[in-house]
Amino acid sequence: MVHHRRVTQIKRQEFVSDRMSCIILRGHWCNFIVLNMHTLSEDKGDDSKDSLYYELEQVFGHFPKYHMKILLGDFNAKLGREYVFKLTVRNESIHQESNDNGVRKVNCAA
Repeated sequence: MVHHRRVTQIKRQEFVSDRMSCIILRGHWCNFIVLNMHTLSEDKGDDSKDSLYYELEQVFGHFPKYHMKILLGDFNAKLGREYVFKLTVRNESIHQESNDNGVRKVNCAA
């Protein structure tokens, strides 16, 4: 999934779990960590979602802070226009209310 001109910049790639993979690209000033994650849908149990987000925090904590971290994937998240997310989402959301996955995503990114 990497452009053929960028293949030489790949430092490492790994599959963390069946729902998470990451690739580390060598940059000019810092490395880029691209993490791809597929979370469970909203109707799944909270215990399994808790373990996924715990695993995400562990993976992010494993890398140095000075690397650029890019989080991609399907989060099944709805971010609403609630006042508590005003600094993060602003008024750019198409949803009026957030779901549980959206709240988890904002808390993880912030």
